[in-house]
Amino acid sequence: MAENTYDAIVVGSGISGGWAAKELTEKGLKVLMLERGPNIVHKTDYKTATLAPWEVPHRGRRTVEMVENHPNLKRDYVLNELNLDWWAHESESPYIETKPFTWFRGYQVGGRSLLWGRQSYRLGDIDFEANLKEGIAVDWPVRYKDLAPWYSYVEKFAGISGNKDGLAQLPDGEFQPPMPLNCVEKDVADRVKKAFDGKRLVTIGRVANLTQPLEGRSQCQFRNKCSLGCPFGGYFSTQASTMPAAIKTGNLTLRPWSIVTKLIYDKDSKKATGVEIIDGETNQTYEFNAKIVFLCASAFNSTSILMRSATDIWPEGLGSSSGELGHNVMDHHFRLGANGTAEGYDDKYYFGRRPNGVYIPRFRNIDGDKRDYIRGFGYQGGASRSGWSRNVAEMNFGAPMKEALSEPGPWSMGITAFGEILPYHENTIKLSKDKVDKWGISILEMDAEIKENEKKMRVDMMNDAAEMLEAAGLKNVNTFDSGYTFGQGIHEMGTARMGRDPKTSVLNGNNQVWDAKNVFVTDGACMTSAAAQNPSLTYMALTARAVDFAVTELKKGNL
Repeated sequence: MAENTYDAIVVGSGISGGWAAKELTEKGLKVLMLERGPNIVHKTDYKTATLAPWEVPHRGRRTVEMVENHPNLKRDYVLNELNLDWWAHESESPYIETKPFTWFRGYQVGGRSLLWGRQSYRLGDIDFEANLKEGIAVDWPVRYKDLAPWYSYVEKFAGISGNKDGLAQLPDGEFQPPMPLNCVEKDVADRVKKAFDGKRLVTIGRVANLTQPLEGRSQCQFRNKCSLGCPFGGYFSTQASTMPAAIKTGNLTLRPWSIVTKLIYDKDSKKATGVEIIDGETNQTYEFNAKIVFLCASAFNSTSILMRSATDIWPEGLGSSSGELGHNVMDHHFRLGANGTAEGYDDKYYFGRRPNGVYIPRFRNIDGDKRDYIRGFGYQGGASRSGWSRNVAEMNFGAPMKEALSEPGPWSMGITAFGEILPYHENTIKLSKDKVDKWGISILEMDAEIKENEKKMRVDMMNDAAEMLEAAGLKNVNTFDSGYTFGQGIHEMGTARMGRDPKTSVLNGNNQVWDAKNVFVTDGACMTSAAAQNPSLTYMALTARAVDFAVTELKKGNL
């Protein structure tokens, strides 16, 4: 095999890229995996994962300097001292907000698989059929039956703990034993089920944290430090799971600091012959060749690579022939719900720091329920006792205060809603015509907003939360709406959607780019609609399925 030539190139090393590398190498292909940022070695490079708060200069919190230097990261919890370098820095990789947009990116080996919330849910036929039934956007080219075996396949390897709940709108999967609900959550679950005749369910979240050892990984240690990297391998990440499997084959070449500028497209064969990169450290340009390319750089970055490719044939980029490339931006809108206090549990506590909470699956616009909006939402949250840092208004200083703070505080419970955003054609990203990043690459302009359907939904998202907590007997129930900026869900999706017709979609039902059949996109860019569930498990299943198809076609000589 010639130098710089491989059977397959995978762009990106996050959740989708890791799966693509694992599946391709295990099927015997020589694979080059390109990551635009530095390498992060499992265990070795989790610098803060085992440190106590008092062992870091600012106790892990944000500083004034950090706030000044990171105007986008400061908008949410992601800005902190412990893993700052795992989030893309705005000064190096800026973007333009035509409308307010919060974009949190992980530019290192492992990507956001090191940082994700790990909630792992299947989409069901209610999700795959919704666009067609409601006349929204285009029809998904797949149905639940097409993905069900691939969901099972990835769940078994990734390690998803959860409860089988028997809901049509949230299909059950291949689960390790669920994490336990605490005493307040159990009682709330029972009372909600009774109050709403079983139509609303409070269950434990289905999460990519192990409750049993798996493939050399230890079970979750209940430290709740997942965003710092897990030296035990207790949660699914590229480093702990898919990369070791790919390395084991001897077929993987990993190249960090490799920023893909474009795909190299051959108009005669109508295929990509490889990729061009800029070395992020030396600024040197290189080309790598391959028979197939998997774009897994995260939704917007995969789309931006397409936009920068084959522009001599399609001015808007490879995959733009439909007019849909860069359109149909989606996320999940949230940051609203309710909370309250639970009385009568002061003699009870819980074990460890469970890195998971409760989940309340969608119950609106199903089973005969009709609202003045379409689609729906779910809730995530949990119950806990406040700790020593709580305010004690009735005490001042001295021994009484010290004694009070040595005991756990009162129980409270909160739930936050996550709602579906429809795939609006006018919600877009595009390449800037005059602004570039540190490496001279055109940056993205974001132009997306929620519309009336989501705004109507948000009324129920908040009020239904209060209704359930009150029905469960909580006191001092308060609703909240902290406001939502597009992108804050960190579930950016769309911009290179799957479909059934090359005139209305960028990808076909096998995640192939219609305009280049040896290019596959299997990250969030491919999503045709968002559903209400966290999407990462679907990326895994789509990736494994697409690789199986690609290798089969390659062996047949069709690619």
